Amino acid sequence: FFFHCYEFSWSSPCTTKAFLPKMLELNHGHIVTVASSLGLFSTAGVEDYCASKFGAIGFHESLSHEIKASEKDGINMTLVCPYLVDTGMFKGCRIRKEIEPFLPPLKPEFCVKQAMRAILTDQPMICTPRIVYMVNLMKSILPFEAIVCMYRFLGADKCMYPFLAQRKEAMNNNEAKDGI
Repeated sequence: FFFHCYEFSWSSPCTTKAFLPKMLELNHGHIVTVASSLGLFSTAGVEDYCASKFGAIGFHESLSHEIKASEKDGINMTLVCPYLVDTGMFKGCRIRKEIEPFLPPLKPEFCVKQAMRAILTDQPMICTPRIVYMVNLMKSILPFEAIVCMYRFLGADKCMYPFLAQRKEAMNNNEAKDGI
């Protein structure tokens, strides 16, 4: 398979720092940054998570420009930005109930298949589902207030509130049990 040394790197600054010099020397490799749709656009309640994903995407974009500027055409990069993946991490996250059937949480296996297809075909970016591309485009061209209206319509403006409430309740229950 293609995962032998210096050919593939999951992107983080530390991992990239370890592998990039040899990739540049060989002019060969593939760097993959796994971020999130919340790195392309944000929502309320998870500012720290969104900031980390925005940072990962900024790192990826900057590194992509650096590699292009170095004229190393044998090093490919893929940015992976899935919508809500059903891993339990954000259990309770809810968009508007009428919209949920069209945008259910994604199965991890589906996300992996989409990411692997993108990597193997040297696709620079993969967003799943494809509607994420449209939301990102709309965010780029529409005024902020129009985006706020779109978020409210979709229920994306407060989609993390049920998750945050469940998390707070779980923490309060643990505090009560521990006598804290």
